[in-house]
Amino acid sequence: MSAKIRLQRHGKKGQPFYHIVVADSRAPRDGKFIEKIGTYNPIANPAQITIKFDRALYWYSVGAQPTDTARSLLSKTGVMMKYHLMRGVQKGALTEEQAEVKFQNWMKEKEAKVANAAKAIEEKTRGEKKTRLEAEKKVNEARAAELAKKRLAEMESQKAAEVVEQAEEAAPAAVEAPVEEAPTAEAETPAEA
Repeated sequence: MSAKIRLQRHGKKGQPFYHIVVADSRAPRDGKFIEKIGTYNPIANPAQITIKFDRALYWYSVGAQPTDTARSLLSKTGVMMKYHLMRGVQKGALTEEQAEVKFQNWMKEKEAKVANAAKAIEEKTRGEKKTRLEAEKKVNEARAAELAKKRLAEMESQKAAEVVEQAEEAAPAAVEAPVEEAPTAEAETPAEA
């Protein structure tokens, strides 16, 4: 039996979630497995990887072959680096202390890179949100200016209509008054003559 370290798909359509398992190479993808050694959530940004480090190192050291994706995940979490350093200790190239120091330094660098990547993603999303809000604010200001112009035009047309109404009210009185005065003036004129 050859053991494989591989992903077992869970989750729902469009939102995958994986269990990292050690399984017989002949078993189906989502079928029977020997041991679950971690999880992988690719939807999160950055992706969330949790692995039982000791168990993953044990299975890799006894010959379980990881798939390409599983190898990448093991590499990102440091299992491959630890195995590489352990092989160096076995061959006599390093001492245990040197290997542990190298591994700790590598892990610190890796954590710093992940933290910087997460910070960059957060700043990018914050910047995108800020530009989106500024653009929305400009659109809202333009709409408010257009509404103000329309209201001003409506008010001016209402004032003009009121002026015309007042002029019409005053004009008929002025037109009617001279008509009434004219006959009286004519009546007075013959009497004087």
